[in-house]
Amino acid sequence: MYTSILVPVDIEEDELTTHALTHAVRLAKMSGAAIHLFHSLPDASAFLSAYSFGIKEFENEAVVKANDKLKSLMKTIDLPASRLSCSVSFGSARDEVLALAEEINADLIVIGSRRPNVKTYLLGSNAAAIVRHAKMSVLVVR
Repeated sequence: MYTSILVPVDIEEDELTTHALTHAVRLAKMSGAAIHLFHSLPDASAFLSAYSFGIKEFENEAVVKANDKLKSLMKTIDLPASRLSCSVSFGSARDEVLALAEEINADLIVIGSRRPNVKTYLLGSNAAAIVRHAKMSVLVVR
C-alpha cells in the first residue's frame, strides 16, 4: 500500500500534529511504511535584515529547537526507530513539503488542517496548497 509517508507538522500546533500523526501511524502499521516528520521554519531573512548581527545564530538555534521537538515527538510513536526519520528546513511550507516528498519518494503526505476561517479563505492554507500541487496522494486530517 504505502512505503514512505511524509507528515509535515507544525511543532507549535499539538492538536493538529496529534490528529495527523495518529492516522499516519495507523497507515504505516498496516502497510509497513516508514514515517518522515518534517517541520518548515519561516525564512529568517524575511524577518531580519541579512545584515543583522546574529542571523546565523538565530537560524541555528531555531533548527536545533525544531529538531529536538521532532525527535521528542518521534519517541512517542509506536513504530521501530528504523522506520522513523525527521528533518527541518527554512522556506515556504508548501514548497519545502513538496520538494521533500519528491526527494524521499513519499507515496503519501498526511497533513493536519484546521477548519477554514477568514484568513484561509483569503490566503489559502498550506494543506490546500499541498493538495493542489502534490504529485502523490495527500490525506488531510481534521
